[in-house]
Amino acid sequence: MTDFQPGKPDAPPSHGGERDRFAVFALILACALWGVSFPLVKTLHLDQSARIPGVSSEFLTAWILVARFLLAALILAPVVVRMGRPTRLEIRQGLLLAGFGGIGIALQVDGLAYTEASTSAFLTQAYCIVLPLWAAIQTRRPPTFRVIGATLLVLVGGGILAGIRPGHYRIGRGEAETLLAALFFSLQILSLEGKRFSANRGRPVTLVMCAGTGLLFLPVAFLLAPSPMSVVEAGHSWPAVGIVAVLAVFCTVGSFLLMNTWQRRLPAAEAGLIYTTEPVFTAAYALVLPVMLGGLVGVAYPNETLTLPLAIGGGLILAANIWMQWRRAPHRLAVAPVP
Repeated sequence: MTDFQPGKPDAPPSHGGERDRFAVFALILACALWGVSFPLVKTLHLDQSARIPGVSSEFLTAWILVARFLLAALILAPVVVRMGRPTRLEIRQGLLLAGFGGIGIALQVDGLAYTEASTSAFLTQAYCIVLPLWAAIQTRRPPTFRVIGATLLVLVGGGILAGIRPGHYRIGRGEAETLLAALFFSLQILSLEGKRFSANRGRPVTLVMCAGTGLLFLPVAFLLAPSPMSVVEAGHSWPAVGIVAVLAVFCTVGSFLLMNTWQRRLPAAEAGLIYTTEPVFTAAYALVLPVMLGGLVGVAYPNETLTLPLAIGGGLILAANIWMQWRRAPHRLAVAPVP
C-alpha cells in the first residue's frame, strides 16, 4: 500500500475544522505524555545509580533510550504487520525522525553536563525561532504578528522558568550543544511536514522511528557501560521494568503516534509553539509525582514547589498557545505548502 486511500487504517485525516482542532488537542496531549517522562526518567536514574555505584549518567541515558524505544518498537510491530509492511517513504521518514531526534537528544544530554537543566530547557525552545524563520524563507513571506508575538511570549516565559537574568548569561560548550540540539529538533519537526510524506501512515512511521532510535543508541550503551553485565543490571529490578514499560507505552508509543499522525495537519511553526507546553506539564507533574515515585524505588526524591517564576513563566507559555488558537479560521490550520 503506497498511496493513501480514505478510510484505511491510520490514514491522514481529511481537511476540516473539527479535525484541525483535534490536531491541536492531539499535540497538546502528546506534550502531556512527554512531560511525565521527565520525573519517570529521573526516578529510574536514581534507582539505577543506587544499585550500580559509580555508573555514569551518560550510560544510563543511553540505556534508557535503548530500552524505551526498542520496547516501543516491539509493541508496535504486531499492529504494523497487520497493516502491511512500511512503504519506502514511511521508512525514509521514520529514519529521518530517528536520526534528527536521536542526534538532538545526544547533544542535549551531553550539553546538560556543562550547563544547568533549567538553562537547557530554555535553550531547547530555540526551535520557536528556527521554525518561523524557515517558514518565512520557504513562503517568501514574513511571519505574522500573531506568530512573532506568541514566539516572544514563549521565549520570555521560558527565560523566566529557567531563571535567566540580564547580564548573567554566557555561551559555553553546554549552551552551544543545546542550541545545536534545538536545530536538530527543528529538523525532526519539519520532517513531519511536506507533500512527499502526506500519504504516510503514522503507525509504520512511528515503528521505524522507534526501532531506528533504539538501534542508534545500542552501541553507545555498550561502549559507555562499565562492564557488559551493567547492561543487564541496569534493568534488574521490578520498578525499573515497570518504569521502562510506562515510558514505552505512554511516553513513546502514545506520544509519538499522536505527533507522527496529527502534526501534518498544522504548519511546523505552530506545532513548534504547541510543543513548548511540554515544560509546563513537566513542572506540574514535578509538584506531585516525585515523592510517590521515589517511594516506589526506595530513594529520596522530593516534590518541587510552586514558585512565582514557575507560575508566570508557565502562564506566558500557555497564553502564547491560547493566542495562536483563538478564533482561528479552519483554512489557517492547513499544512504549509512545500515547493
